[in-house]
Amino acid sequence: MVSHKFAVGDRVRFIGSRFDGDVPAGVYAIVRRLPVEGNVCQYRVRHVEDGHERVMRENQIVASGED
Repeated sequence: MVSHKFAVGDRVRFIGSRFDGDVPAGVYAIVRRLPVEGNVCQYRVRHVEDGHERVMRENQIVASGED
């Protein structure tokens, strides 16, 4: 069974690909863990600068190194 790598409150960086559209770079805070979909963990995240929330897959984010 797949388990989430990040916890609520962790800060992460988006590492998207060219297929991810106009998602802004920068630091995001994990707001909520979402159900696993297709063996990939998902998270509700909030951009720390503009406050917008979105859903990201675990393979799109890395630890930011900021606390």
